[in-house]
Amino acid sequence: MVPQPVLAVLFLYPITSQTEEERLQQDNEKRDVSSEVYFMKQTVGNACGTIGLLHSVGNITSEIKLQEVSFLDRFFKSTATMDPLERAAFLEKDGEMEVAHTVAATAGDTEASDDVDTHFICFTCVDGQLYELDGRKSGPISHGASSRSTLLQDAAKVIKGMIQKNPESLNFNVIALTKKVAGAI
Repeated sequence: MVPQPVLAVLFLYPITSQTEEERLQQDNEKRDVSSEVYFMKQTVGNACGTIGLLHSVGNITSEIKLQEVSFLDRFFKSTATMDPLERAAFLEKDGEMEVAHTVAATAGDTEASDDVDTHFICFTCVDGQLYELDGRKSGPISHGASSRSTLLQDAAKVIKGMIQKNPESLNFNVIALTKKVAGAI
């Protein structure tokens, strides 16, 4: 059982020639996107997990309490009025994030490879729409109506379709970001 409410969903999937072809095709499509969606480009290699988390948190700041003067609090206040490329540039120049990313990437016993064939994206609900946020794409992609109460189920439908395109692979992972309810353990 996934704790409720689900605030965002991260999805890891294998990059294939088919997913790359679809990404390029989607980049050429016109989109109608809510101005409330927090989106940034990924301009740093091997940072899709970090970008996915930033997309997740950036779209739920009204529902969670960030610790004052923390990195996330400072980052989202500083980038709130920036466009997606300006946000990416801000992140690139941030020494604190670079150090944290390097420490996390090298913390385990397994050596982090520069040749990565998987990618994290975020699904979130903004203004009643399910959005796919992928920093490698030109902008958010709306997958239709959604709500906080149906976010997980709505994202799962899209994710299932993505998995069905590569059924032999086991390189998929879904992570739900949930809000801890008062009194929960």
